[in-house]
Amino acid sequence: MKTSIDCIPCFVRQTLEAARFVSDYVSVHEGVLREILRSLAGIDLDLPPPLIGQRMHRNLREIMGNEDPYREVKRRHNHLALSLLPELKQMVRNSPDPLKTSVLLAISGNVIDLGTNSGLTEDEVRSSITRSLSEPLRMNIEDLRKETEKASSILYLADNAGEIVFDRLLIERLPLRRVTVVVRGAPIINDALIEDAHTAGLDEIVRVIGNGSDAPGTVLDDCNREFHWHYKAADLVIAKGQGNYEALSDEKKNIFFLFRVKCATVESHVGFKVGTNALTRATSLRRSKHTSS
Repeated sequence: MKTSIDCIPCFVRQTLEAARFVSDYVSVHEGVLREILRSLAGIDLDLPPPLIGQRMHRNLREIMGNEDPYREVKRRHNHLALSLLPELKQMVRNSPDPLKTSVLLAISGNVIDLGTNSGLTEDEVRSSITRSLSEPLRMNIEDLRKETEKASSILYLADNAGEIVFDRLLIERLPLRRVTVVVRGAPIINDALIEDAHTAGLDEIVRVIGNGSDAPGTVLDDCNREFHWHYKAADLVIAKGQGNYEALSDEKKNIFFLFRVKCATVESHVGFKVGTNALTRATSLRRSKHTSS
């Protein structure tokens, strides 16, 4: 998926929010913003948004002298999600279709995204949970159910800290011995790292690896050898978050994307309106299924 000119205001907003996380001085905010605007002027719009975001945030961290501006807020989001976990597990246990409910709850956790909402509250997270369970899912859950049952190797691409706790609900419904969870290899916005997977307890039930990249989405050319080995071997990939959709939607791979549509650019690409809870497949598979039917 290519970067749209409509992505540029989002990059600028992220710049200001990150600067405000680490400094209270308006002069610092202005200086950071001017530097990032200069770097954005020469971007290649044929690249996917996560690759542009990676370059921008690398520049941003260097300017601010802070390798992880979002560290503290990630801790808070993990703590919030863990406080909700017993309640969420009970919802799954009481559900007539635990897989579907765990999918909906995993998608509801995608609201924990500092790339789109830096002022997230507990009420907003709870509202996202209620909304996800009450609104229709834009795909037949049976497609995912069948693929998880027959896959000999499943790769689960996590998205954000906090959200990764919600992911555990779905991961626990999968054949655990066949699952590998992937997190980012270095800090980028509030994306989940190995330490966040440990906080969520995922390392206790499945293999967890870092992809070696600091892009806010799985940019294949930037990932390490270990990731590529698992990616090639996987019969099924479950990719959480809009950033992973932006990076991988055109891949010829058996990928299911779970995310909430958060902007008009992705809306035009995926075909679901902003705010929709989406469970969809890679573009090539959607086209293939449409053609065969």
